[in-house]
Parts: sequence; C-alpha cells; structure tokens
Amino acid sequence: MVAIIPAAATIVIPIRDSVSGMFLKKKITTSTKDCSDKSGKLAEVLQDADAVMIGAGAGLSTSAGFTYSGKRFEEYFSDFSEKYGFTDMYSGGFYPFESLEEYWAYWSRYIFINRYMDCENGTYKKLLELVKDKDYFVLTTNVDHQFQKTGFDRHRLFYTQGDYGLFQCSEPCHQSTYDNEEIIREMVARQKNMKIPIELIPYCPLCKKPMTMNLRADDTFVQDEGWYRAKERYEEFLARHKGLKIVFLELGVGMNTPGIIKYPFWQMAYSNPSAYYVSINYGEAFAPTEISRRSLCIQGDIKEVLEAV
Repeated sequence: MVAIIPAAATIVIPIRDSVSGMFLKKKITTSTKDCSDKSGKLAEVLQDADAVMIGAGAGLSTSAGFTYSGKRFEEYFSDFSEKYGFTDMYSGGFYPFESLEEYWAYWSRYIFINRYMDCENGTYKKLLELVKDKDYFVLTTNVDHQFQKTGFDRHRLFYTQGDYGLFQCSEPCHQSTYDNEEIIREMVARQKNMKIPIELIPYCPLCKKPMTMNLRADDTFVQDEGWYRAKERYEEFLARHKGLKIVFLELGVGMNTPGIIKYPFWQMAYSNPSAYYVSINYGEAFAPTEISRRSLCIQGDIKEVLEAV
C-alpha cells in the first residue's frame, strides 16, 4: 500500500528553519489511498514540465533491490557474518580487519554485488522511461552507478559522493581516480577463506600507499576532473532552466545529507514560481509550507509509485 500526502497535508517546515538546520517538529497527516489514485497527478506534472531535475538518494536503490541487510546480506556474506559478527553490509564496511587480504576480500565482494552484478528490478528502467523524452539531469548521492548502467546519459549525471567502481590513493597524494572492475572481479574470483592473494592488494602507482574506494567519508575524498566536469554540467543545467517549468523530482532522499539534494531543491522550487517539487519516499516525503501548493509528496515504495504512473 502506498499513501499519498496531498500538498496541503505535508509536514510544515518553514524554509528559513530548514536552511539553518533548526527543524520544527510538526504533525504529519497521511492518506490511506493507493498510489494509483494520485498517479495521474504525477504524470500530469511530468508531462507539463520543460525539464526534470532528479535528485536520488539511497531509498531509490533500496526500492530497486539493492538492500544491505537481511536475505541479500546472508546470501553473499554469511561467512563473514559468522566469523566477524556483523549483520549487514554497511556495518561490515567499518570492521577493523586484521589484514589487507581480509579487508579486500570483503570489499571486493561488496563492490562486485552492488556495482557490477545485475540485480536491478526495473525501477531505474521505469524512471528512464518517464524522463527520456524530457530535458533531464540527475543529481545523486548513490554510488552504485545504476543510472548509467540502466542507460541514462552519462553527461546528465552527477555522482556527488563517489563511485564503487573507482579507486583512489588513500593518502591521497594526487587527485586522480582509477577504474577497478578488472581487479575487483579477480579479487572475487580468487579469494579463499575470506582472503585475497597478497599480490592483488592495490597500491597507489605514485606513492605506493594502499588504495581505497572513491567514497566520500572525510576530507581525503578525491574530486577528480570528471567530478568537476559533472558539477559544471549540473550548474549549467540549472542556469539554463532558471524561471522555466522545471520539476524537482526527489526520490528516496532522507535526512542524512539533506544539504546536497533536499534543501537545494526546496530553495530552488521556492525561488521559481514555475517550478514544481515532488518527493517520493517511505515516511520522509514532505515539503515546506511555502511551496506546498506546488508540491506533491508521496509516501511509499518508489518502484510501486513509478509503475503506477
């Protein structure tokens, strides 16, 4: 069951408070209607738009089947769980493995199933169908590369937080990234007893320190030339559609990093009277009262909602 929250019933958070990080806790009213009752409105909003600015968070990939716990975790990491005691992939990423052979056995398997193995259930494909004939752009905090794998134009994508498919120097001694598919596949194929062969451990080609994933965790994250080019294309897209009918389509974005997608989308929708804000998420679909008349907030599974459009 997917519940729709009409604009008038959204959580009320004044924009000025959201920007400062000082949230006002308000009562939320939800609808018990199926998403099909409101799918026509979403289709209408998208059809009428000059452009669609997609903001995608972890909830989108979760809906697409990329879960990090439960059955999927047990299927691929039961041996690690039994030996080390962690119960989901995310926790395993912080485990203090005693050797780089163990560390890369875990991470190569982690990267392989979330970046290179096909398991998408059609959610991304449906999203592409809805926007492929529009002028669109994607801003995402997801690092699983599913947009490009599905067929979205890579020049219309900005992965702000990195990519499982890239390595960087752990220092880092230089601002470059390296494709890792070949070595990751070899690590997965040759690991035994939760260890990779020592000769497969990746080291920086310049300073010879260990390599790591290109994932934003602290100030060692490498923003390479490709990252900055994508940022420029994102900014150019927004400038080109300033004042036009643009839909800010927010999918699966929670409150972990609201300053990347959610807050900017609210502000841009507020500043442009022709803009429309759409949020689809489980339990966290809401909009500020200042843009409530130009908002559609849908509580529910993204896959189900998109399929109903």
